[in-house]
Amino acid sequence: MLVRELSSTGQSGGGLAFRVATNRRVCRKAEGQHVHHSTRLALCYARTASRGDFVFSADRLIRLVVEEGLNRLPYTECTVTTPTGYKYEGVKFEKGNCGVSIMRSGEAMEQGLRDCCRSIRIGKILIQSDEETQRAKVYYAKFPPDIYRRKVLLMYPILSTGNTVIEAVKVLIEHGVQPNVIILLSLFSTPHGAKSIIQEFPDITILTTEVHPVAPTHFGQKYFGTD
Repeated sequence: MLVRELSSTGQSGGGLAFRVATNRRVCRKAEGQHVHHSTRLALCYARTASRGDFVFSADRLIRLVVEEGLNRLPYTECTVTTPTGYKYEGVKFEKGNCGVSIMRSGEAMEQGLRDCCRSIRIGKILIQSDEETQRAKVYYAKFPPDIYRRKVLLMYPILSTGNTVIEAVKVLIEHGVQPNVIILLSLFSTPHGAKSIIQEFPDITILTTEVHPVAPTHFGQKYFGTD
């Protein structure tokens, strides 16, 4: 397990799980991350990658970070009966979880979440830059009515400046969601973007596949074929 500390100056390296807790910010790579994972990352950065290769690699990374996010949700033990009559001791998710995608690029992660948890409810937020002020502005938000009771998997693949995510979290807070129940699922984060978010919301959890000074900001256009 490779563990790196994210200092107060924002210096860090890459990893699968970027765990943020009060007064402690740890960036770590999943055990067993090898060449396969690195090739997926490289294809998402490459200018010459075909859209088919890009989407395939992005979906693989999305699945990894979604599964890690689901591992952080509360669960209870349960007992089921097999077709042969034996009892099996397992676990099941507690009720009260949901996903929220930040449009449009965050919608690329919705299918990966549904593939792992098909009944989960998903809300949406649309945030764009104001033409006059160039500041992030919320144009649309639709959530489950009881979102204030739920754990939230917030989906946004690229953390460049962190401004979009900060505005999204503010909207969730306005709807009664506390930062400590928000798990941000991302694929690529810059140290500056991650630092901005954790300085604003130190109790949030961020999961990402890579922390690097350069983020593939073309992600949304490439994934949806609008580049």
